[in-house]
Amino acid sequence: MFIFDLGFMAYARSILSGEINAVGRASALETATDQRRADMDARVAEKVRLIVPDGTVTFDRESFNTYGRAQTRVEPFVDGNDNDTCDAGQSYLDLNGNSRFDLNGARAGGGGARDVVIYTATLRYTRFFPLAALFGMDNDVELQARTILKNQPFDQQSQPTSGVCA
Repeated sequence: MFIFDLGFMAYARSILSGEINAVGRASALETATDQRRADMDARVAEKVRLIVPDGTVTFDRESFNTYGRAQTRVEPFVDGNDNDTCDAGQSYLDLNGNSRFDLNGARAGGGGARDVVIYTATLRYTRFFPLAALFGMDNDVELQARTILKNQPFDQQSQPTSGVCA
């Protein structure tokens, strides 16, 4: 039963990953509005629930101006005193447009033209067989699938503004 449980977990992860990749490509098109992205998320959840009926699927989209920014995430700042902290009076690049320095410069949502988007789906469900505890594992499973994509260049890309740390 434990082997079946692990096999099922691998199968559920592959279904989730496949659906995320397919929907991710479609959500990078110019025609992908917030409503269409929500419909795409619902399609993924529907496909996953065919094999995990009691599972819950949540979605997250974070957008960045470039692949490099998606990798580093931290809003760049001028570290005049080399202490790796954005101190009062030091300038930074406000990547997410919230007018404050953040360690994660992501903008929520599907982004705009030419933006790089990290699209993540998380599936949570309870194992079918309660044997996991015998092996020191939790009875609840959390699986993630993620894809990174770049939106079509259908318009000018929004540019970040500068700010000063408080």
